[in-house]
Amino acid sequence: MLSNLELIARLGLAALLGGAIGFERERLSWAAGLRTHMLVCVGACLFMIVSAFGFMDALAHEHVSLDPSRVAAQVVSGIGFLGAGSILLRGEIVRGLTTAASLWSVAAVGLAAGGGLYVAAVAATVIILIILAGIKPLERWYFSSRQRREVLIGAERGRLTLHVLEREIGPVTARISTFIVQHSEEAASNDEVLIAFSRMSENEFRDLADKLRRIPGVLKLEVKGRPDRRTTR
Repeated sequence: MLSNLELIARLGLAALLGGAIGFERERLSWAAGLRTHMLVCVGACLFMIVSAFGFMDALAHEHVSLDPSRVAAQVVSGIGFLGAGSILLRGEIVRGLTTAASLWSVAAVGLAAGGGLYVAAVAATVIILIILAGIKPLERWYFSSRQRREVLIGAERGRLTLHVLEREIGPVTARISTFIVQHSEEAASNDEVLIAFSRMSENEFRDLADKLRRIPGVLKLEVKGRPDRRTTR
């Protein structure tokens, strides 16, 4: 059985490690922040202690056999309700998945601390913090390089359709998120076509713009946000 000092040390370590991860979430103003992560980690730690040492009296009786891992196993599945509560659906965007994963991970840290696996608990906390705080700038850089691109194309009436685009630019048409055709205000015989592409890097978009200019019937192409002065025909 654990001494009182060892028991308090394990719970204190769980609170400290959970607080370190929770602080990273708190500074970003997520619903599950400092106190939530600390409570989850301490609670998981206590469950682990109870699971491993809370039934020693029962084990003293003859013909009694207990699996100390069963309570800890329920923590892994039971923590899911907190994670689900931190996930929000805003329009077509799901927010809070990372916070839900951090809650799930911090429960594992608490279990490790409760089981006396101090090195594993501390190492996992460091790795989780690196994932949450250190990798985020790289993630932002990657997604900023693959963003929504828009072009406004002037074309002869009826010459630029989705069928034509599929024939001329191939599989890239699957990335079209917006395709709007309207009559040109400058010339009654022309169309103005607004096309938006999703998940496209700058280099991919540059090559695509060159292909669009070469499509028969295209008169001019303007990149939304910065005019493209090059025109065709």
